Amino acid sequence: MMNNSIQKFFTIVFLFGFSSIYGQYTEVINSNKPGFSESPYSVGTGVYQLETNIFLRDTRIDPTFSRPQSLGFDLLFRTSFFLEKLELNVQVTQQKDKVAFKNIFTSHYYESNLSRLTIGAKYLLFQPKYKDKSKEIRSWKKRFAFDKRRLIPSVAIYAGANTDYVGDFYKTGNISPKVGLLLQHNLTNKFNIITNVFYDKIGTDFSEISYIITGTYNFSNRWSTFIENQMQFQEFQNNINFGTGLAFLYNNNLQLNASGRILSEGTTPGYYAGFGVSYRINKHKDSFKELDENGRAVIETPISKYNKKQKGFFSRLFSIFTKKNKRRNTRSHSRKKKE
Repeated sequence: MMNNSIQKFFTIVFLFGFSSIYGQYTEVINSNKPGFSESPYSVGTGVYQLETNIFLRDTRIDPTFSRPQSLGFDLLFRTSFFLEKLELNVQVTQQKDKVAFKNIFTSHYYESNLSRLTIGAKYLLFQPKYKDKSKEIRSWKKRFAFDKRRLIPSVAIYAGANTDYVGDFYKTGNISPKVGLLLQHNLTNKFNIITNVFYDKIGTDFSEISYIITGTYNFSNRWSTFIENQMQFQEFQNNINFGTGLAFLYNNNLQLNASGRILSEGTTPGYYAGFGVSYRINKHKDSFKELDENGRAVIETPISKYNKKQKGFFSRLFSIFTKKNKRRNTRSHSRKKKE
């Protein structure tokens, strides 16, 4: 039943994708790190992106059995093949855990295993369009006024499957589904808020509902920071963490990041620290490019488009004579070369 449901979901996503296509590709790498939340946007077709993170988690030793410390490596692979709005991803986490027993005496041992192997996909359902304020030249107030359309979020859905190829401590008994709703509010060109709601490990004794809210601010073209809150609601306890960090864009395809978090797992306090690298192999090709008279790609801005529309009769007439003069000069130059 579960496999049939997953197949139906991907079939619906595939068919719905042909209704409209939005370009998800960006000139600069678009990484989810260092936050735990996930943007609704795909990486774009022809992009193969790796997002890695080395982390240390440390909490207090609780009575009886607990897992007070973990040192691990997290890898997220993202790509898109045939639809700009559909992304396929795989998340793998390998970690070494300290397993402690506390009663009259305290003892511990270490285990190294996979803690997560999740295969999933997300699909962008809706992306709002904002007003181009650069076209507003008559009113300074209107040009810098807040666009209320920015209160409408981009919306995506996520569906995946947690495999059971993990260590005994993380086994749930079988393959379990994971579904989610991904929202993003681009309140300004520099500040956005991402909200995720997930229902994970469905149908197992370890099922959980969680939410993540992340606010990201770009200081410049290279530096950005984030503040994040995550809450996990489980049957026997609730986990919460608050995090912040920095990301540095080294070049268009490489990002470095670092983060720190305060944890509360049930009644147990702790901390989390991570350092990551995001890198993409960019094989993306635009489906259409406009070329000028010299065969070069036309790069237009909203201002250049506006200026084109404002050209009057004499300006267009003058441009015709300019083109004719250019052609005459090139012809005479070629004749001189032949002579």
